[in-house]
Amino acid sequence: MGSLTLLSLAAVLLAAVMAFAWGIARRPGLSGWTDVFWTFATGGAGVLVALVPHAGTLAARRHLVAALAALWAVRLGGHIAARTARHGEDPRYARLREEWGARFDARLFLFLQVQAAAALPLVGAILIAARNPAPALGWGDALGVAILLTAILGEHVSDRQLTRFRRDRANRAKVCDKGLWGLSRHPNYFFEWLGWTAYAVIAIAPCAHPATSWLALAAPLFIYALLVHVSGVPPLEAHMLASRGEAFRAYQRRVRAFWPIPKAMEPQ
Repeated sequence: MGSLTLLSLAAVLLAAVMAFAWGIARRPGLSGWTDVFWTFATGGAGVLVALVPHAGTLAARRHLVAALAALWAVRLGGHIAARTARHGEDPRYARLREEWGARFDARLFLFLQVQAAAALPLVGAILIAARNPAPALGWGDALGVAILLTAILGEHVSDRQLTRFRRDRANRAKVCDKGLWGLSRHPNYFFEWLGWTAYAVIAIAPCAHPATSWLALAAPLFIYALLVHVSGVPPLEAHMLASRGEAFRAYQRRVRAFWPIPKAMEPQ
């Protein structure tokens, strides 16, 4: 099956899942489930496109890439689902509900369909990696696996550190700056970005591949822009500034927003 046909089918699947997510998220207190649906839909679409046989591709690589996509979706989707079951409403969507007022339902539907479309570059990168024409698994595949496993571990550790911090009632009005959160204000976002570089590595390495392999770079570039400039850091930091005030401003002065590099190491 051709790549464009597969991506078209993936687009239909993603749109349908996010339409279902809209039916749930439009009810007060349930908006947090949208990210759960998006994660499993993206991972599921990635698994499906990776597994479809294609002439000149290696079955072992297709299964490897599919396994990586499934592992990412299960880990992240499971974490978000557990968090949502405890807390319900996502503060970002709560703010949108307040801002959009009577137009919330209609604008939310369009917003979630945009999220469905945003998943396509990610699914496309998974497809390109799975269809790397190299005749045998090599160092690029091994490096891609190592990157994704490192990303999943880092994201899991950062999520666990934040969860432990929040469970301590003494920290209710404080900002978590322990562990990985002392290196980056959003280490979970950093590791999420890192994970998507794995598919680009698998797609491109070793050299002498079709020019289309380089299109897999769209995934890490897109997810970086999305997390740092659109739906990740900006709305979350706006919420933290509103709820934590000067404590969060001080944290912003001490710790970089994304890259886990101490500010003391920055060029003066």
